[in-house]
Amino acid sequence: MPGSAIVRLNLVATAVFTVSAVLAAWVFTMPWRVQGVVVSLGLFALGVWVFLWGYWTAVQRSRVDQIAVAQVYFLTHRVVPVIQQRAMWLALSVQCAVSLVTALARPNTDGKPGSTLAFGILVPMLGLGLNGLLAARHGNFAPRTVGGAQVPPSDPEMEQNAPHG
Repeated sequence: MPGSAIVRLNLVATAVFTVSAVLAAWVFTMPWRVQGVVVSLGLFALGVWVFLWGYWTAVQRSRVDQIAVAQVYFLTHRVVPVIQQRAMWLALSVQCAVSLVTALARPNTDGKPGSTLAFGILVPMLGLGLNGLLAARHGNFAPRTVGGAQVPPSDPEMEQNAPHG
């Protein structure tokens, strides 16, 4: 199924984050807190990169396809197969829940307000980014129309030679 590698990456990254965050919250000693921060920031950085890649890809497709933000990042209107949609929603939901629960479980670090586990709140950026990439690369969108007529795919060579102005 097209896009299954993206879904698999999201599920694996979610499992890694869940194990990392739960261990960091449970043990809460310096090495475990550090690994929790490193995993969270690493997944956030990957999420930002993937989000931008998906956005760029969606913008390219928007020339011929009618694309909405909700379709791209929340996979609405059956833009991808239901099984993929549910897996991606599950991963994003787990990322949000684990990040909130673990951050709230340890609101202080070494007696000071704030917790190193709060970095986990950044991880759902990965889920959103992977949703965007999946939809932009493999999603099914309605064709773009202007005045009721379908917009034809553009030819870059024709655009270069067309008069401007």
